Amino acid sequence: MANTWWELQILCEPALEDLIFWRLENFGCRGTASESKGKSSLVKGYLPKIKIHLLDLAALSLWLRQDALCVGLSVPTLDWELIDEEDWATSWKQYWKPEKIGDRLLINPAWLPPPNTSERLVIRLDPGVAFGTGNHPTTQLCLESLEMRLTGLPWDGVDNGSKHQPLVIADIGCGSGILSIAAWLLGAKKVYAVDTDPLAVQSTLSNLVLNNISPESLVTAEGSVDIVSKLVHEPVDGIVCNILADVIIQVLPEMNTIVKPSTWGIFSGILVEQSKAVADVLEQNGWIVATLWKKKEWCCLNVRRS
Repeated sequence: MANTWWELQILCEPALEDLIFWRLENFGCRGTASESKGKSSLVKGYLPKIKIHLLDLAALSLWLRQDALCVGLSVPTLDWELIDEEDWATSWKQYWKPEKIGDRLLINPAWLPPPNTSERLVIRLDPGVAFGTGNHPTTQLCLESLEMRLTGLPWDGVDNGSKHQPLVIADIGCGSGILSIAAWLLGAKKVYAVDTDPLAVQSTLSNLVLNNISPESLVTAEGSVDIVSKLVHEPVDGIVCNILADVIIQVLPEMNTIVKPSTWGIFSGILVEQSKAVADVLEQNGWIVATLWKKKEWCCLNVRRS
């Protein structure tokens, strides 16, 4: 069967759900979804057949078992089957509904009509195979942090007497583009969104069209910090980075090429137990951790230059 995908089905205790999402993302899943099954949760993950073999799935089952035992929860059950591309692309959408984030944002699935009236900034989104629907705690933490950073600045419609200039922001590991779009809607003058996954770049470009954002205002490219350094004309005012902790640690030294003394950062995709390791590397590279926000077992570091 051409273009076939593995659909992974994991029945687990609800308290284990976010840890399983993290494990599936780290494993390479292109999309995830969950639904309630009585007192349990059924988590689904999707990834291309050509990238994963049965031995890999057996290893994943062992990792899920170890994860559950480490936190004192019941061992989940993992089942898998092959489905064609059309089925996988639509099967998870039935579980995703509009969601309010923070005080000002509303994530609206692209296949559902937007609200007729809303005091919130509406992000129309079709993540495709990219990470970032607004459901994951790390994405929510980043969106709430962006709202805190950008609300009340003179270009967002609120006159607070501030003398700030419009901000330029870099989104490292943009996924579906949700954070970039939120930053632009909240008032950023220009956003540079990069991702090493070409499918994520395509997803971000598609979501720009859905939200009527010009490619000049939100520049999207395949790559990482090195690409941003080539695209920007001057250092950026803010950085958002919602990827895995080990990747953040790896790319942090490169970020010194795109920052200035007043640059701030929002870093997530970090398990709470990984936060000290990330904070240590941040401080080694000239950042100060101002706040640490937690949601379940995940955290978001709001930082500024030292």
